[in-house]
Amino acid sequence: MVKISFNRSFVIAEIGINHMGSLSKAKKLVDSAIRSGANAVKFQTYKTEKRVNFSKNNKIFKILKKCELSEKDFLKLKKHCDNKKIIFFSTPFDISSASFLNKIGVKIFKIASFDVANTKFLKESSKFNKIFILSTGMASEKEIKKAVSIFKKNKRELILLHCISSYPNKEENSNLACLDSLKKFGVPVGLSDHTNDIFVPTIAKAMGVNVIEKHFMINKNDKCVDSPVSITEKQMSLLVQNLNRIDNIMGDSQLKLRDSEKNSIIFKRKS
Repeated sequence: MVKISFNRSFVIAEIGINHMGSLSKAKKLVDSAIRSGANAVKFQTYKTEKRVNFSKNNKIFKILKKCELSEKDFLKLKKHCDNKKIIFFSTPFDISSASFLNKIGVKIFKIASFDVANTKFLKESSKFNKIFILSTGMASEKEIKKAVSIFKKNKRELILLHCISSYPNKEENSNLACLDSLKKFGVPVGLSDHTNDIFVPTIAKAMGVNVIEKHFMINKNDKCVDSPVSITEKQMSLLVQNLNRIDNIMGDSQLKLRDSEKNSIIFKRKS
């Protein structure tokens, strides 16, 4: 099993429902994410009837129902990811889905922005001993503070992701200054980015965050629900390269003589 570390760039390929309800396509997306260098793949686990209200004219219901994977499918997906040594996790949209993910040994639960103020769901979810990643799209400071207190009360590891719930989001609306605002809650901070490019998450990394989540598809010809906000394998590969490059540039914060400076020490003057 792959160990989870957030000390350097941790890149999440948000496959979500881009598999369109096909297990074989979901596996292909996983394999594509692995080729790109992503650290983890994330899906969405739900029962459509518990996620949105049913009506014959509800387009969202129809889309979600079409993209719903069975528990058997998720078990196969997790085994596929374990065998390929990439971290598998998911967003549960109801407690029964969270219980199932717990049962099959998922170590990370992602909580969507849509549930950041869903206090009852947060309290029930936080009973599971998991690492929680919480997106903060549309949330006020008060709502985020309350959510954080719920997870801290149960002593859960929590990461907050700055998020703009716009699909797709324009880069000029990204408000990356909020990353600094989120840091005051005393937990690690990352970015869930909905632009269809890699510039914004690259800037976020340079601002000191390690966890980056991007919606993912194989290529531009891939017909999937979230294509307007998704990046391709090629783009993800470049993003991973850029983030690793920034990690190497940042180094550590110790003030000392560096090995690369030793040849220059003879020119140092003291008085």
